[in-house]
Amino acid sequence: MTNTKFKSTTILGVRIGEKVALGGDGQVTLGDMQMKSKAVKVREFANGKVLGGFAGAAADAMSLFERFEGKLDESHNNLQKAVVDMAKDWRTDKVLKDLDALLAIMDIKNSYILSGSGDVIEPDGQIISIGSGSGYATAAAHAFLMTGIKNPKKVVSQSLHITSEICIYTNSKINILEIK
Repeated sequence: MTNTKFKSTTILGVRIGEKVALGGDGQVTLGDMQMKSKAVKVREFANGKVLGGFAGAAADAMSLFERFEGKLDESHNNLQKAVVDMAKDWRTDKVLKDLDALLAIMDIKNSYILSGSGDVIEPDGQIISIGSGSGYATAAAHAFLMTGIKNPKKVVSQSLHITSEICIYTNSKINILEIK
């Protein structure tokens, strides 16, 4: 199984006003085989005031989430500072820089995508998405928002279900977290 990559995940977050929902599917795929169908890829931080999701290697993402939580604590829950500090560490730390994952982080005001190359991307608009099915999920979320839906959890749920019908690396075992 060398050089065989785990492929999985669609993470989608939507912000409408000060309501935020972030969800992810549960599929983990190795090559052409589904290895797990109920993985949980989203997590709360800062007593539910910050949400995070990961795409990539699960063990790597767990290590990154632990480090991010520490950065969030150090910055007294200043999300922007924690994200920037995390990206710096991820890019320069000898152990972290080899970790293979993307993180999507949201609170009621900000959304960020973090990568191991030190990228901190603040997406335009109210949608954030990473992973194999992110393009499908983003398109579906845009369509739902254009209809006037004001419930981010509903937008995330329906968009991820549509994505699961199109993307072979996304399933319909969806977990969604909210900030209200």
